[in-house]
Amino acid sequence: MKKISVFLFNKLLGWRVANEVPRLPKCVIAVAPHTSNWDFIIAKLAYSSLGRTAHFLIKSEWFFFPFNLFFKRIGGIPVKRDRSESLTDTLAEEFQRREQMELAIAPEGTRKPVTKWKRGFYFIALKAGVPIMLIGLDYGKKEARFLGLFHPTGDYESDIPKIKSYYHGLRGKKPENFLL
Repeated sequence: MKKISVFLFNKLLGWRVANEVPRLPKCVIAVAPHTSNWDFIIAKLAYSSLGRTAHFLIKSEWFFFPFNLFFKRIGGIPVKRDRSESLTDTLAEEFQRREQMELAIAPEGTRKPVTKWKRGFYFIALKAGVPIMLIGLDYGKKEARFLGLFHPTGDYESDIPKIKSYYHGLRGKKPENFLL
């Protein structure tokens, strides 16, 4: 998978990973900006080109044969939106069960312009006791970039502006949809 990803990401699409990305056994990966369906492909290829696999959440409606086999193979975790149990709790427990787990989430939650990010990525990391790896996609420079590690304090209202500040200056595929 790594060789194919390197070819597609670097050679065919002309992107690169701009700096060293730390190897952590467990983390939530916050990927932004999320302004296009291409963001998933670019982020997945970037991480795969490093020889790594990050899990990601995907609507359970996409988990039907034969696509379920493909999505499971590349790290997909099906999510039922109508669940009564807490997805945050379920994922935090999954972190505790595994020796290694990297979970990539787009904190904006949608490709449309939003000023308020979803809270799930933050509270999953907090409950699981894992850091948040901040990854930025810059379409202007065609770079995927490690921006830093953030350890949630439990004070979401204070932490979220700090987290967002790491993403200033990045250009999304649809720049008008990336609001901080």
